[in-house]
Amino acid sequence: MTELKSMEGQHVPNVTFRTRQGDQWVDVTTDDLFKGKTVVLFSLPGAFTPTCSSTHLPRYNELAKEFKKLGVDEIICMSVNDTFVMNAWKRDQHAENVTVIPDGNGEFTRGMGMLVEKDDLGFGARSWRYSMLVKDGIVEKMFIEPQEPGDPFKVSDADTMIKYLDPEWKDAPSVAIFTKPGCPFCSAARVLLEEAGYQYEEIVLGRDATMTSVRAITGKQTVPQVFIGGQYIGGSEDLAKFLAK
Repeated sequence: MTELKSMEGQHVPNVTFRTRQGDQWVDVTTDDLFKGKTVVLFSLPGAFTPTCSSTHLPRYNELAKEFKKLGVDEIICMSVNDTFVMNAWKRDQHAENVTVIPDGNGEFTRGMGMLVEKDDLGFGARSWRYSMLVKDGIVEKMFIEPQEPGDPFKVSDADTMIKYLDPEWKDAPSVAIFTKPGCPFCSAARVLLEEAGYQYEEIVLGRDATMTSVRAITGKQTVPQVFIGGQYIGGSEDLAKFLAK
C-alpha cells in the first residue's frame, strides 16, 4: 500500500457529488459542504459494514450536539458508495445528526490520497478510514488510521476528534431507553430525559428489539425501561425519582 499522507494545511479537493434527495438528483459541491463552515468529516470503507455501523457512525451521531457546542457546523460521513446505499444506511442507523455524502466515483477520496484497493474483500477501491477537521475548506487536522492489515479503528473515532477540539471535554453517561409506539409512559420518560439534558438511544420494540430482550435484561414486562451510565433505572416513575435526586 502506498503511504498515506496527511493533507493538513491544504484545501480539500474540488468535487461535485451526485446525491439523491427525495425523488430528485441534487448536485452538492465541495463549496456547499465546506465554504465558510467548520466541518468534521469522517470517511470509512463502506456503509452497512460492521465497525462503521456499530461504532463509527453511531458515536458521531450521538455526540453531534457536543460538537455543535464546540463550534462545529456540520458532521459529514463519506464513503465510496452510491447515494442510494448511503441514504438507506442513514435511515437504518437513524443518524439524523450526520450528513452522509456518497463519493461514488472515489474522486474526493482519491484527491485526499486516501483511496485504497480492497480487492481481497471484493470491495474494489474504497476509502481508508480517517477523520478530519476542516475550516473554510482548509484541513486543520487529520486522524488517519495506521496502515495495518485489516480495518484498524484507533484514531478516527468521535471521541478522539472531540478531545482534539477540547482536551478538557468530559463524556456524559450513555443513556438507553426501551420504548414501544403509542406508549404514554414512554413519551413521559423521553420528556424527562430531554429536560434533564440527556442524549439517549431509543430501542423501539417491534423495530429494534422485542419484549424478550426487556425481560431478559430487566426481568420486567413493561416499558419504558431506562439505563443511564450502565445503571438500570427502571420505568418513568423510577426515572423521575432518579432525576429528582
